[in-house]
Amino acid sequence: MAQILFGQSYYLRFDPKLWEAMQPYPPLGTMYAAAFLRARGYEVALFDAMLASSEEEWAAALDETQPQYAVIYEDNFNYLSKMCLLRMRQAAFTMIEMARARGCTVIVAGSDASDHARLYLASGAHFVLIGEGERTLAELLDHLTGRSHMPLDQILGLAFLRHPERPSSSDLIITPRRPDIKDVDSLPFPAWDLVDVERYRGIWRERHGYYSMNMVTTRGCPYHCNWCAKPIWGQRYNARSPENVVAELKWLKQTYHPDHIWFADDIVGLKPGWWTRFAELVAQEDALVPFKCLSRVDLLLRQGEVEAMKRAGCDIVWVGAESGSQKILDAMEKGTRVEQIYQATELLHRHGVRVGFFLQFGYPGETREDIEKTLQMVRDCQPDDIGMSVSYPLPGTKFYERVKDQLGVKQNWQDSEDLAMLYHGPYATEFYRQLHVTLHKEYRARKYARRLARVALHPRRWRKGHLRQVAAMIYHWTTLPLARRKLARLEKLPHRGLGALPPGMSQTAAATPTPQN
Repeated sequence: MAQILFGQSYYLRFDPKLWEAMQPYPPLGTMYAAAFLRARGYEVALFDAMLASSEEEWAAALDETQPQYAVIYEDNFNYLSKMCLLRMRQAAFTMIEMARARGCTVIVAGSDASDHARLYLASGAHFVLIGEGERTLAELLDHLTGRSHMPLDQILGLAFLRHPERPSSSDLIITPRRPDIKDVDSLPFPAWDLVDVERYRGIWRERHGYYSMNMVTTRGCPYHCNWCAKPIWGQRYNARSPENVVAELKWLKQTYHPDHIWFADDIVGLKPGWWTRFAELVAQEDALVPFKCLSRVDLLLRQGEVEAMKRAGCDIVWVGAESGSQKILDAMEKGTRVEQIYQATELLHRHGVRVGFFLQFGYPGETREDIEKTLQMVRDCQPDDIGMSVSYPLPGTKFYERVKDQLGVKQNWQDSEDLAMLYHGPYATEFYRQLHVTLHKEYRARKYARRLARVALHPRRWRKGHLRQVAAMIYHWTTLPLARRKLARLEKLPHRGLGALPPGMSQTAAATPTPQN
């Protein structure tokens, strides 16, 4: 019987857009925590919610493993966990209730729980881990199992209720934050043996023709974008050595034979010379696997950076382009310039590396002219992929502090497709949802047109897939004018907001569930 059952509450099935895209990755942060506890002699099992149909599968896992401790440990390398989606929060509350009903001690860790510890404790969790959780979890379990006699209030990074049976505002105990793990090379590799790798492989091969696995090389981000929430690592940044990363990459290649790797860090290769050394070791150890990663446009312009990434196997780099308006980038405190986006894109394409743009609309002060600058940047740069979001205020950010008095009862998106304008932004929610439609119609029409132009004069290169692209291009071009007209109409729509709080009710009270016994 497993003494500890790990799980997480991100269910791909509960996110319609990403369920349709079907590019699932196991919960890497959860797997790190499981490996860390196992290395300390604990018996562990893993419930992987990513491919589960509902919380009922968590209940079945509880019944099968009969754990003493249920640890809902979110994958802090999944950016959607950092967004704290409401559907996943409700799943976590349901999982807590199910574990409590079976007599488990329930421990929760993750971005949303770090920001809203009281909500999770009120829903029945016994303990919440604040920030990076491995060492706090180990000390807590040592206390609970009698391995250690350290008092609970001396365990750093821990939140709990002193009297959970009759909670009051004075009963919440939050101990000082724990320093982050600086020597991340010392951590054991994630517990891949606890994951149904063959199920993931089958899904990827069937839907995309290749199998992708996930890794991380760092923890945290040192930059100061004022809308970016950092509830786990704050402003700190700790990196693994190229030697340690290549050792894991080589092990994954030899053990599981992936066709592709996703480096899920916020930024890979920030330290000067990291990419060069990594590329050398990849060749030396025969560890080459094509990969995608995230970076910043200013870092990509460093001498030799892109060349080294290409040698190491980089297929596509996603960058936080955000906006084609320098005014908006400066307001975000992004620390980059529009011309750097153009330069980095040209450099990547010249070296045969694809580029994806993360775009963000709706930041305070953004005008229609700023939006048009971003659309023109996409036309000019011709990125290989794009992702659009709307400015999203999360606790702990300057942006949140700026707009928190404008927030209504709804303060989080339901799922990643929501795109709700949660504060009194430049335009209404309907405008941004239509902007998403319009942006992608134009982007796809132009992308298909470029692809088809390359094969138009070479009949022998034509395939059935090209006919589908012709049909898609015609559809998007013919429906684009209507989409633009609808966007223009919605531009005049007043922003109605998402509901004010009842008189005298605080934001916390509005969101707090009824405590469990």
